[in-house]
Amino acid sequence: MKIGFEAKRAFQNFTGLGNYARFVIRILSENQPQNQYFLYAPKAVKNPRTNFLFDLKNVFIRTAPIKFLKSYWRSKGVIKELLEDKIELFHGLSHEIPSGLKKANIKSVVTIHDLIYLRYPKYFKWLDRKIYDYKFRSSCKKADKIIAISEQTKRDIIHFFGTDNNKVAVIYQGCDAVFSSKVSADEKEKIKQKYNLSDGYLLCVGSIEIRKNQLLILKALNLLPPKISLVLVGKQTEYVEILNDFIIRNKLENRIKILSDVSFQDLPTIYQLAKIFVYPSRFEGFGIPILEALNSGVPVISATGSCLEEAGGSNSIYVSPDNEEELSQAVLKILGNASLQKEMILKGKEYALNFRDEKIAKNLLELYQNI
Repeated sequence: MKIGFEAKRAFQNFTGLGNYARFVIRILSENQPQNQYFLYAPKAVKNPRTNFLFDLKNVFIRTAPIKFLKSYWRSKGVIKELLEDKIELFHGLSHEIPSGLKKANIKSVVTIHDLIYLRYPKYFKWLDRKIYDYKFRSSCKKADKIIAISEQTKRDIIHFFGTDNNKVAVIYQGCDAVFSSKVSADEKEKIKQKYNLSDGYLLCVGSIEIRKNQLLILKALNLLPPKISLVLVGKQTEYVEILNDFIIRNKLENRIKILSDVSFQDLPTIYQLAKIFVYPSRFEGFGIPILEALNSGVPVISATGSCLEEAGGSNSIYVSPDNEEELSQAVLKILGNASLQKEMILKGKEYALNFRDEKIAKNLLELYQNI
């Protein structure tokens, strides 16, 4: 097959949507090499996170021919290139597909990651909600098939858009294989020195924003013994001011470290140095950081209320996103029980095998073939 991808975020986004795009392209290229994969992006940026895309033998990169018409090219003009490349199926990796695919007789699938803008509109600007709603609804209507990255997202697509159940397939995403590789003691010591990390901290990875609910961890930390520390890793928003205010008022400065400039290469080591991974987000489409933690061999505490149980499995612990006492007790339960820690690590790694590359690549290709 000749398969095309909307690949803007594969080259330009280095968080969730970009990680998903690069993950799908990589696992299909490596595990289903009999196909040809064409990446359509306004521009192809080379950097440490994208360099491998240029080296994949069965992957071909196409960029916008006219620089100032990139937006039009992504939404409609790209059809010309798809026909020239004889693309049989087009996959919009992040909520969007171009207009004119049906007329060009090109089958299509779109991945919908979440509908948080509808569930929690207060977290989004009015204009952003309108743009998302137009793009998401249009793509779901036009596509031959929709991929939801969790059962929660599938339920939301059916509920909010009235989409037929049979049109939506759940195919989970995985995480980079680097998180499964054990880091050496020398590398751990190097990263500890680089970021001035203490021993056995609690860890949370994700954008520091109100929906991610990091304030709950701070409140729980305030109830825990002084020797327990916390590391937050993620892009900062205005929400960090609320966190800093709480830290100062409760004299937690020496127990909390906020890192926003962590390179991807250092992230697996930061995970493996942690004692517990805490992810109290109020709502997610899936929760990749949980999967990264499980693969890294770190016990997970997460929040009830969305799809995080799908990412963490039955051997992780889930607490209310509004109950700091429940979170603090969960931390103490794990830290005080070595056999529980061992079991959570072992069962967590077993559960993470459900999201291995070859299985997800096989599911994707079967969906493409059925379409």
